[in-house]
Amino acid sequence: MTTLLVANRGEIARRIIRTAKRMGIRTVAVYSDADAALPFVREADAGVRIGPAPARDSYLATDRIIAAALQTGAQLVHPGYGFLAERPEFATAVEAAGLRFVGPPANVLAALGDKAEAKAIAERAGVPVLPGYRGDDQSDDAFIAAARAAGFPVMIKPVAGGGGIGMQAVRDEGQLRDSLARARRLAAGSFGDERLLLERLVERPRHLEVQVMADDRGNVTTYLLRDCSAQRRHQKIVEESPGPSLDAARQEKVAAAAGAIAREAGYRNAGTVEFIVDETGDFYFLEVNARLQVEHPVTEVVCGVDLVEQQLRVALGEQAPREWTRSGDAVEARIYAEDPGSGFLPSTGPLAHVRWPDGVRVDAGYEEGDTVTRHYDPLLAKVIAHGADRTAALDALALALAETEVLGVRTNLAFLRTLIAHPAMREGRVHTDFVEHELSRLVPPTQAAPDEAYAIAAASVVAAARKTRDPWSASGPWRLGQGSATTVVLREGSRERAVVLTGSGPYEYAGHRIAAADERHRWTIDGEPAAAASTSTVVWTAWRGATWELETAPRERSVEQTAGAEVVAPMPGVIITAPAQADRHVRRGDLLFLVEAMKMELRVEAPADGTVKRVLARVGQQVERGQRLAEFEVETT
Repeated sequence: MTTLLVANRGEIARRIIRTAKRMGIRTVAVYSDADAALPFVREADAGVRIGPAPARDSYLATDRIIAAALQTGAQLVHPGYGFLAERPEFATAVEAAGLRFVGPPANVLAALGDKAEAKAIAERAGVPVLPGYRGDDQSDDAFIAAARAAGFPVMIKPVAGGGGIGMQAVRDEGQLRDSLARARRLAAGSFGDERLLLERLVERPRHLEVQVMADDRGNVTTYLLRDCSAQRRHQKIVEESPGPSLDAARQEKVAAAAGAIAREAGYRNAGTVEFIVDETGDFYFLEVNARLQVEHPVTEVVCGVDLVEQQLRVALGEQAPREWTRSGDAVEARIYAEDPGSGFLPSTGPLAHVRWPDGVRVDAGYEEGDTVTRHYDPLLAKVIAHGADRTAALDALALALAETEVLGVRTNLAFLRTLIAHPAMREGRVHTDFVEHELSRLVPPTQAAPDEAYAIAAASVVAAARKTRDPWSASGPWRLGQGSATTVVLREGSRERAVVLTGSGPYEYAGHRIAAADERHRWTIDGEPAAAASTSTVVWTAWRGATWELETAPRERSVEQTAGAEVVAPMPGVIITAPAQADRHVRRGDLLFLVEAMKMELRVEAPADGTVKRVLARVGQQVERGQRLAEFEVETT
């Protein structure tokens, strides 16, 4: 029997395992200590621990992954996306061990992983590229001269980069040197290569891509376009196929260009050729993602193909499929554990309640009871909806997101629902800068919890408490004139409320009737569906598409409360710069630390004029949200 080792984690590992099992292929999962209890490990036929939580000691440890493959008798290694997927040295190591790498050859990975070389390949294939600079002289002066020649605004990109990491938009020459320094730092930290390139920045572009599949015989199949214009910080949020950007004739031209680049590169297996389209409809080559993409499901749904199956068949020497048939439109939304209200900072913790929607495809990496850690990308799941046309697909996705519930961590669900309902999305007018321009409307200010949220939370607390009591007290306290009644004290920020529930289930509060539904954590309030679940001292409630966190224990000192006297980490991450020095006087807004996590850099600045009394964190240190980084004394007047 053929055995496949999946050198990845989370939802993509589950996705690959699902297809492999259907094909009768034995599967092996590799996992870090942080992931030992996740679904992808349970669902594989075998699992091998490859190290502690940090990716460099587990999912990026080539030697440990190769050893696991040999130990379990694997013949194939699938890298998924991210981690080692596009590293030529990993593909080389897999082949050197006598195994088959499910992806392009190492030399192709090396060529396409170098953005400058990839653009040269596109030019040889006759595909237009943006004017700019990709020379060997990496001095600031060389980039300044190139930017003047191309004309501002420009975009700086790491030559070895991907996923939007390190990309810097520069609108005038005064910003260029600082942007170059920032891009080099991110490129070196993320890719071990600080080389950069520069290209003219297209304003308000659309981001299109073409899925390709190539085999050893030189056959290259291209599929329907994907439109990935809904982005934030160069990270895709919502993807669709074929999308509203181009008419059929121009779609065919873009697909033909993708096929030409794949042939010129000597491509094999699955990959994605990416383009930007300006407001006139002209398109330009961006890069090749030489792997399976996060958004590959929309192509599978619309074109009726299993791309993972085709990847495995090509890796085993079979011919790539040449034919496919379009079926309607598809749209995908990525659900992340992040807090849009705090600048989309990652959110971690146990998932107290998860309810994925019915009637659509859900590729999820987590289920109820799993824990989201700080160590990896915060993607929880992808929801993929299909319809006879684009409107029907968007309607189906909106309904699916309305039915989705995730409690225990903060998520971007409300943001996604608002984005999908926005007129620009419905009318097909979204460009890559749209989300940033509309952010205040897409992420409105947080509203105080309504009576309904307090009622649902209190009912959940009482019901949980009664399950643990002896039968003599199970009915709760009794009050003259009220019958059975229970008081639950709940807090939201500085607000505190004593919620008096009457009844023993169903309950009543403030004119509302709260009853348990027939699913765990599910309730109804005045007949409407709701949910509630607890983690530690917080009750999470969901109702009408909104989520609230109500505390049940005395409020601990928060980041906001300590910000005046201390300097604390705004998110879990790694300290990458620490200009803070003990006994140094600083002005409000001076940079003290730079924290990096989840492809983001966040400045930690002096909260006021004052003096840094003691530095508590160092460069390279992993910190948690709210962790003290320095002691700070505010200057008195």
